[in-house]
Amino acid sequence: MTEPPLTEEDALARALAEAEAAARRGEVPVGAALLDAGGGLLAADGNRIRELRDPTAHAEMLVLRAGAARLGNERLIGTRLFVTLEPCAMCAGAISLARVARLVYGATDPKGGGVAHGARVFDQPTCHHRPEVARGGAAEAAAAGALLKAFFAARR
Repeated sequence: MTEPPLTEEDALARALAEAEAAARRGEVPVGAALLDAGGGLLAADGNRIRELRDPTAHAEMLVLRAGAARLGNERLIGTRLFVTLEPCAMCAGAISLARVARLVYGATDPKGGGVAHGARVFDQPTCHHRPEVARGGAAEAAAAGALLKAFFAARR
């Protein structure tokens, strides 16, 4: 049985659930969900940097890899990526290279973000593909931000 297409709110909720699972694993709580052009879920995951001992195992990178494998193509044309935290410069670069059509993120990241802050990857003249970028709703951003704050407060 085929699952019904996910709404943007559903996709952000799925990304948040993945972030919560990452926190339970002791990872920085960031989650991502990748939808195909029709709204079908291609992949969802959370950070696994510590688990995989891989500094590139950010949630975004994991779902881009899984989505490319599932589609059998490195170009993720028409896909939409939902992330709980503004992607870093590495992930923003990968999003561009994968040709993701739309990026929606929850919390901003003034220290490490690479979209609205820092490197602003999509604004660079060397960036060949710029996805449509949107912020998630206020409730989703607040939930993602609260999860991150609680995670880091517990470690101080």
